Amino acid sequence: MEIPRKYLLSPILSLILLSFIIVVVLRPCQLLEFAPIIAGSKPAYSVPLDSLRTKLSSENQLHAVGNSGELRRNKFRNRTATRKVGKLEQRLAAARAAMRKVASESEGERSNLSVATTARDDSYHRYVPAGAIYRNARLFYRSYLEMEKIFKVYVYPDGDLPIAHDGPCKDIYSIEGRFLHEMEHGAGRFRTNDPNAAHVFFLPFSVTWMVKYLYTPLSFNVTPLKKFVSDYVRVVSTRHPFWNITHGADHFMLACHDWGPHASQGNPFLYNTSIRVLCNANTSEGFNPRKDVSLPEIHLYGGEVSPKLLSPPPDTAPRRYLAFFSGGLHGPIRPALLGHWKNHDENDVIRVYEYLPKDLDYYSFMLTSKFCLCPSGHEVASPRIVEAIYAECVPVILSEYYVLPFSDVLQWEAFSVQVDVSDIPRLKEILSAISEDKYRKLKEGVKAVRRHFTLNRPAKRFDVFHMILHSIWLRRLNIELR
Repeated sequence: MEIPRKYLLSPILSLILLSFIIVVVLRPCQLLEFAPIIAGSKPAYSVPLDSLRTKLSSENQLHAVGNSGELRRNKFRNRTATRKVGKLEQRLAAARAAMRKVASESEGERSNLSVATTARDDSYHRYVPAGAIYRNARLFYRSYLEMEKIFKVYVYPDGDLPIAHDGPCKDIYSIEGRFLHEMEHGAGRFRTNDPNAAHVFFLPFSVTWMVKYLYTPLSFNVTPLKKFVSDYVRVVSTRHPFWNITHGADHFMLACHDWGPHASQGNPFLYNTSIRVLCNANTSEGFNPRKDVSLPEIHLYGGEVSPKLLSPPPDTAPRRYLAFFSGGLHGPIRPALLGHWKNHDENDVIRVYEYLPKDLDYYSFMLTSKFCLCPSGHEVASPRIVEAIYAECVPVILSEYYVLPFSDVLQWEAFSVQVDVSDIPRLKEILSAISEDKYRKLKEGVKAVRRHFTLNRPAKRFDVFHMILHSIWLRRLNIELR
């Protein structure tokens, strides 16, 4: 028996109408908005999540190179991750709102705080930021509390020792290994084992160990480093859905080795989109302070801070020398410094050495100098900056294109002196012109900021580990503390 066509059309039209309602009306519309800057417009790298998902159909073929079964599993996990994004973003939005409220306070309220002296309580637990070393102490404190409340980091389990899940914990690149070890083996307040609960994802490889185990000495060929990074991103984007959801915008790597930026070129999204935490924070070589983080270089001889720097002399102790530097003749800036000041100061108040004589002690000079000269070498970062802070010797920054660590939060002018490279011949004139009152304030700033550059084991609130995390937190929020 034949069914009339009009009876067939009715259920078909109903199905079409129902599909339209589900797809158009009820479709979720969530965007992974990296919130606009408080003091400016939304930067170009803010990425709508829906737009990224639309592109995944073609670009997943590039990143997810596993078999078809693996791709199907990734597709299912993508849907799982998508459903949880809304809840994460709601909590981040609440954090941004709390910070904007503090940012909108009257100038009078902010200035009352900014002239206060930094809290003298040595307890990291009860410390409250205050004073001239901060751009906006109250806003920083609110941001830090919000970070403590909700921020979660997922560390990818992929990769084998020694290049992944390990790093150097002594000598010049020690911060690389110390951060990684604290992240993986520390108290775990910020780490989550549930990737769906994470705000950011850590790629736990060590560029320093790549150089040690993969690089051919004197070849100057960094291709093996790039290949390792490329392979690592391919693996995590194949096994997990999270990289593909944002093209790595909520992922970060951390490297203190000079070649960290080169290694990150192994994947274009890692280089251009991800958060790169780098000691070599050189804006002329692709470092983007809007998304990347400047990492302080901390030289731990034998894995520990020199005992001489643990207890600097009291303020009443005389500082015999106006300025001090000792270091190798490399990079574009040091030749000018050594050429002009090595053995050239008639009054012997500026001591500049290429190689310190064996009968003289490096840290003793720092502890008896008012200013410590910190010129860049081959790369922009210098461990002398942190050494100077430990010695309570005011750092003199001699660099170009260098983004100073934690400069979102810290007012470097309150505890350091920045001198243009072209003014190196005038160093004595410039430093001698700083009044005793100004010098005293700079030295107080150096003492106050020390906690933010201190490596503790285990980590303590507001120390360098937490300042690095806070810088990453700000990039995830996409908010400037100004």
